[in-house]
Amino acid sequence: MDATIYHNPACGTSRNTLALIRHAGIEPTVIEYLHEPLTRDRLVELIAAAGLGVRDALRKKGTPYEALGLDDPTMTDEQLIDVMLADPILINRPFVVTSLGTRLCRPSEVVLDILPTVTRPFAKEDGEVVIDQDGQRRE
Repeated sequence: MDATIYHNPACGTSRNTLALIRHAGIEPTVIEYLHEPLTRDRLVELIAAAGLGVRDALRKKGTPYEALGLDDPTMTDEQLIDVMLADPILINRPFVVTSLGTRLCRPSEVVLDILPTVTRPFAKEDGEVVIDQDGQRRE
């Protein structure tokens, strides 16, 4: 299976998502979107394919979200996309694309919805168990 992750290596959720993909035996295409900017068309496509609204794809924590007044309900989706493209740190992460779908993987275990079944135990870097010793996904 092919997979693509729009990754920020400084983000724990993104690192855990990448680790889960690799744990499933898949070496994904890794796009560090802060260094390889997305096109408008690709960003819009990812948001739509994940079944999200533009505001759902905005990252608030650790970004200039408040300083830029992005909570203003009169801002259009087009304006928000413009701001996200101008400052990609505002794009929530990680987005993952596989043949089974596209997801914004927050929390990281959401990626399991679009991967082949993984039954080997897995824990996040903080020790939180995602797949237990019996191969069961922990919710």
